[in-house]
Amino acid sequence: MDYNKIAQDILDNVGGKANVKQVTHCFTRLRFILKDESLAKKEIVEHLEGVISVVVSGGQFQVVCGAKVTKIYDATVAILGDAVAGGSVDEQVPDQKQPLGNLILQKITEIFTPLVPAIAAAGLIKGLLAAFAKVPGFDTTNSTYIIMNTASNVIFYFMPVFLAYTASKALKCSSVVAMMLGGFICHPTIDALVQDVATKSTIFGLPVIKMAFTVGESSKVFAYTESVIPILLGVIVLYFLEKFLKKVIPEILQLILVPGLSLIIMVPVMLTVVGPVGIYVGYIIQFLYNALYGFSPVLGGIIVGGLWGVCVIFGAHRALLPIGLNDVALTGTNTLMCFAGSANFSQAGAALGVMLKTKSKDLKQVAASASLSAWLVGITEPAIYGCNLRLKKPMVCAVIAGALGGGIMGIGHAVNTGFANNGILTIMSYYGEGTSLGQFAAYLIGIAVAFFGGAILTYIVGFEDVDAAPAGAAALESDLTMPAAPSHTGETVEITSPVEGKAYPLNQVQDEVFASEALGKGIAVLPTKGEVVAPADCTVSVLYPTLHAMGLKLADGTELLIHIGMDTVAMNGEGFTKHVNEGDQIKKGTPIVSFDIDKIKAAGYDTTVSVIVSNTADFAEVTGVPAEKADLTKVVIKAVK
Repeated sequence: MDYNKIAQDILDNVGGKANVKQVTHCFTRLRFILKDESLAKKEIVEHLEGVISVVVSGGQFQVVCGAKVTKIYDATVAILGDAVAGGSVDEQVPDQKQPLGNLILQKITEIFTPLVPAIAAAGLIKGLLAAFAKVPGFDTTNSTYIIMNTASNVIFYFMPVFLAYTASKALKCSSVVAMMLGGFICHPTIDALVQDVATKSTIFGLPVIKMAFTVGESSKVFAYTESVIPILLGVIVLYFLEKFLKKVIPEILQLILVPGLSLIIMVPVMLTVVGPVGIYVGYIIQFLYNALYGFSPVLGGIIVGGLWGVCVIFGAHRALLPIGLNDVALTGTNTLMCFAGSANFSQAGAALGVMLKTKSKDLKQVAASASLSAWLVGITEPAIYGCNLRLKKPMVCAVIAGALGGGIMGIGHAVNTGFANNGILTIMSYYGEGTSLGQFAAYLIGIAVAFFGGAILTYIVGFEDVDAAPAGAAALESDLTMPAAPSHTGETVEITSPVEGKAYPLNQVQDEVFASEALGKGIAVLPTKGEVVAPADCTVSVLYPTLHAMGLKLADGTELLIHIGMDTVAMNGEGFTKHVNEGDQIKKGTPIVSFDIDKIKAAGYDTTVSVIVSNTADFAEVTGVPAEKADLTKVVIKAVK
């Protein structure tokens, strides 16, 4: 498999290098933040070699690649350069406006995703140690056990330090100062100080807030080690503090004074305000989750076990990780990952059912590999995207089986004493110190019901089989037939301007994505009137929610991409008004979108309208026809078939 070619193919079809604002990756996905999502060709990317599926969610264009994602990511970064890798964004590119919910989900993902491999590794070690500890005669006081147990606890004990780093990267503030803040609240002296609730402590005359909570029948003094919310709030405050200090401190003094003053201010703020607020927020989150669990552990198991896999589809499961981590910090156990385990094993089982049922050799291979990945190490994306979601019915079967397994875990009050990923390799971490055999049995029965239930349901219910491999493995003979080379007839298609203004060559526009003609050949029009009309009888194949771009399919088969302005996606539809809907069949001259030229200029954006023949490859030649004054009757593109 040529990873360089795969990376290049992906980049070519997400709008080119110039359209990539940022790229990161998790266990199975390349996560692109694009300057303009309307330029990405989702359907083409889905069928590229090495790609399992594509998900557009939370302001990200997510390319699911499975276990090979790291190699494809490395090849992608080698082409793009480090400037857009791992959260480093070109400062000249303004942040794309997006709904607050999407932004929060995106930031949570950026903060917690880098920690998942370390958490999974810790879970694996904890599982192995728990297995050895149950062997009769095994000495848990020997130095090897103690050292390895300590190693498995590092990611949790120093969680504030790790979160400080990832949060600072996500928010783009000083990582060093953030990590110092995280290290400060983990320092043994501070740890002892905040746990000594009997002694009053002050800093600069301000009281250091110390707290204890009732957990079950006992009282727990809260420590910042292993905590999640306090340091996240601290880094958010640090972000705004740094911005303020950089405004008021001369640039020549910023190198020393900004980090110095940031730390001097943040230390007391952390101990007197932000930290205690974070503790209360974390406690409230735990209270709400435990309220559901306390009301009915069975209901909690059904909901999480059934819907966790659905959250994975959108990458939203990362947003739930703080609940489990916070639960571990406050109580030493968590139930969330138990229920998530039911969902993981149900996806593995459904994929196994697909493997047993399908007659396609290629799909059998993909389903077997996906099932193995899910039940062995708990990575479910290959199972979800490779077969279950795509075939639809197996996904429904997995949701049902996951809910059943989660309900059984709820009945038996299964818990995890750490925070381990769900797979056979970490199974013993669910039988750790303080966990009863009955609780462990509930977990085992739950994942067994989820796994075999998913497989049996899928086999019985069935699905519409395919004749070849699913998207990403090769090409689906039933879904994707390679088009024959276009036959050139010499017929010329003349396309009139869809907007009034000055028409000039497309390669002269300021945006490299359009100027390179990577998306197709065409013409650029500097508009004098803010209205796009249909240049011929056509179907509105695509109309983006932000109204800055649209796709038209003309009656003769010509496909047009009309893009209003440069980077105007960031306006979120302000100044744009639609007159038709996606899917409408319209006549020549029908107004499609009106736009406020003055408003676009006031926002600092170029108003140039790019008119592109997106199926340029179907023509022998496509030529733009410049014109000083192009009205709606002026031919601006000639395409020879």
